[in-house]
Amino acid sequence: MVEALRALNRFGLGARPGERGRIGDPRAWLLSQLTAGPPGLATPLPTAAEISSTMIEIRRAGAGGTEEERARARQQLNQLSRQEQRAALESRLRTDRPFVERLVAFWSNHLCVSSQGNAQVTVLAGSYEREVIRPHVLGRFEDMVLASARHPAMLMYLDNYLSIGPNSPAVQRGRPAQRNRRGLNENYARELLELHTIGVDGGYTQDDVIELARALTGWTLTGAPGSPVQTAMAAAGAAGPLRQPVRPEGPIEFVFVDLLHEPGVRTLLGRSYPQPGQAQAEAMIRDLCRSPAAARFVATKLVTHFVSDDPPASAVDRIADVFESTGGDLRAVSAALVELPEAWSEDSRKFRTPQDWLIAVLRALDVPGMEDGIPALLVQLRQPLWAPPSPKGYGDTTREWSDAASLLNRAELARSLARRPRLRTDPRVLAEVIDLPASDPTHEMLADTSIPVDERMALVLAGPAFQWR
Repeated sequence: MVEALRALNRFGLGARPGERGRIGDPRAWLLSQLTAGPPGLATPLPTAAEISSTMIEIRRAGAGGTEEERARARQQLNQLSRQEQRAALESRLRTDRPFVERLVAFWSNHLCVSSQGNAQVTVLAGSYEREVIRPHVLGRFEDMVLASARHPAMLMYLDNYLSIGPNSPAVQRGRPAQRNRRGLNENYARELLELHTIGVDGGYTQDDVIELARALTGWTLTGAPGSPVQTAMAAAGAAGPLRQPVRPEGPIEFVFVDLLHEPGVRTLLGRSYPQPGQAQAEAMIRDLCRSPAAARFVATKLVTHFVSDDPPASAVDRIADVFESTGGDLRAVSAALVELPEAWSEDSRKFRTPQDWLIAVLRALDVPGMEDGIPALLVQLRQPLWAPPSPKGYGDTTREWSDAASLLNRAELARSLARRPRLRTDPRVLAEVIDLPASDPTHEMLADTSIPVDERMALVLAGPAFQWR
């Protein structure tokens, strides 16, 4: 095993030709990437005004708009989505901190939102990764989770912005006929426990889900279609103004509304939470994120991603210990991953997901910049950005991506990319980006000039060795 290639492919996003020779100490190279600040994006990004404008167009088109308005909304949505995806993929392609970019992708999938069937989330998905994941990827886990809980994309994706406390002031002051029209929504509370923090084996019950959901009432949005802010404003009419300045229209933004919040002391996992208002759910989330169950759940996912589909218990224990002892310091946890002996074992390997494979192909071909059609290729490979089929996120194991249809899809794409004149290169340089023994027949095939250049390239990119990292 060539350790430089393990660093570039397993921890990074794929080796470029000649890159392995520029890495002296692979572990030190990886650790050095963790010393700088949060990773930004260099390419032009949609502004807050452009995002708001697109969402307003979508709202108008969906509320009895004309065909012209619907077409304009679709055009704005597609343009913004392409811009966000291009920026994110460009960063993966050109970064000099590929380990950190892999961490961004990992956490974005862990705390995922999905644009499937939801135009509003489609607009917000790129900003969600930029505003929730990137700033906290080397910070504290609890801060990332709290930022996720308050972001419009997550609030809309799992419907928490619609949740109203059954005994909240807004409901109690409403008209009797309207009091049961809205109520508690448990979606986000359940996924926060099961998928984001302590896991399905974390010891929670349905009562815990309900208690957490009650604490999360009032965490809502201004400017969102169907937002209960209107209900709160109507209820406030006879009792004076709302404590917070909220708007039923305009940009979609997080707001906590006391009038929608379920009053009372809550109990979660045997602990009492008497805090008022927004502080109650915030305290619950912080305790969840600091718990030993969260440390083990997150450690298991990280070791699965960086070591093996069957994560070694010893590696999980070490990462869980670092997570718990540092209070979820993700910089320290990431550094501990680099130091795992199991991650450098010749016996461990990870199958590349479609996103991994395509980015690795583009880096292997030393593509200088992201082309407009690349996001569409991810759709073809069944792993588009920010569109997993469920709140669980995309799968991370071999069985999810190694079926015959998926492999055939990669082979066809490899052939298509290899035929593009701009991407064609000396096939022999591809031997520098995959870990091949000197006796491997791939070396001979790459040097065989009787085989056309594009066919040699395609055979490597679609071949068995390139499917693993």
